[in-house]
Amino acid sequence: MANEFVPTPEFLARAKRIQDAVELKQPDQVPLVMGFGYFLADYGGITRQELHDNWENSQEILEKATLQFQPDTSFGAWGTPEQSKALGDRMTKWPGYRLGAQGSFQFDEHEFMKPEDYDALLHDPSDYAIRTYLPRAFEKLEGLAMLPNLGMALYGYYSLGNTAALLAPPVIEALEALKEAAKATAVFQGQQAASAQRMAALGFPGPSFMVGALVEAPFDFLSDTLRGMRGIMLDMLRLPDKLLAAEEKVLKTQVDYAVSFCKATGFKNAFIPLHRGSDGFMSLKQFEKFYWPQLKELIVQLVEAGITPTMYYEGVWDQRLQYLTELPKGKTAGLFQDSNIFKVKEIVGDTLCIMGGMPIPLLKNGSPEEIRERTHKVCEEVGKDGGFMMTSTVLELEGIKPESLQVWADATREFGVY
Repeated sequence: MANEFVPTPEFLARAKRIQDAVELKQPDQVPLVMGFGYFLADYGGITRQELHDNWENSQEILEKATLQFQPDTSFGAWGTPEQSKALGDRMTKWPGYRLGAQGSFQFDEHEFMKPEDYDALLHDPSDYAIRTYLPRAFEKLEGLAMLPNLGMALYGYYSLGNTAALLAPPVIEALEALKEAAKATAVFQGQQAASAQRMAALGFPGPSFMVGALVEAPFDFLSDTLRGMRGIMLDMLRLPDKLLAAEEKVLKTQVDYAVSFCKATGFKNAFIPLHRGSDGFMSLKQFEKFYWPQLKELIVQLVEAGITPTMYYEGVWDQRLQYLTELPKGKTAGLFQDSNIFKVKEIVGDTLCIMGGMPIPLLKNGSPEEIRERTHKVCEEVGKDGGFMMTSTVLELEGIKPESLQVWADATREFGVY
């Protein structure tokens, strides 16, 4: 085929470097991962809104930055605001959508699920999601509350009388909004595929460890978009049994989703951002009851299904590192934000691929000498024997000067050779 992609030697070397690290092997050098994010807007002299709105321009800026700094893999701003615009999303804010042109993506947490809703969620999650949750979370989906109980579809022919509800103007408006969101998703997915092809042609593989199903620890799933942090913290004290039952329910839902998603797309990875499990959010006793068993089970089931999970251990996990030794060895990767990266290496270095090492405050405010010194120490100690990828601690380089990134990139290549 004329358009068949032929990987360059540089592409193959970088891809192998990354895969070796994930499998706890020692590559030829420490892989460098750069999640540029909103750095690209400043680098390209455009607003953050334009970074989302003009894909072609943003892609050219991404290519320019990647060619300059030469990481092993890179990516730009996360996500798209177009689905949020189409649905009247109440839980996110984007540059140009509920924020000014120079704003940065924000998650706007609400208590969309009330404590008295647990029984409805446990009884029928799908019906609760469509007729109760979505109308609360998205302004343009309020009409879905007018639908009859979705379980009545099981009544076959005798349920067809309920289809008249689809003609109600608020329901039609909701369905049209979903159609527009679907179109936006298709456009964005096409852009992602085109970006991956263009980057591959330049010799840079995509961040395979992040491309796949997006799922969460069951506790986070219920907290982030349903109960909110305040609500779920109260639930641990007031409704512990219902919370645990709900976690079991959404665990199964997420595993089913991830497996079917990966089968349909061919991806073999899952990305799991961990929000509420870090030191300081809950006691170890609560962690052992409400967070870790469910997260561990989620990870184990994904691994058994042939999926490699990459966890983003947000905050500090220093008091929880020993638990991570229970994970399947060589089957997961973990990006650590503010944990002691040297302690991470000591405790879980033979269990999972470690990512991180470069704190954003140091990149933003440190001198070239301080950045080089940190890079040297991390490569030497955390990178020892492989199983490590160098990256910034939040996979976002907003506000960093190009000169500092250059020092970091050059130092990683200098000190990261095995």
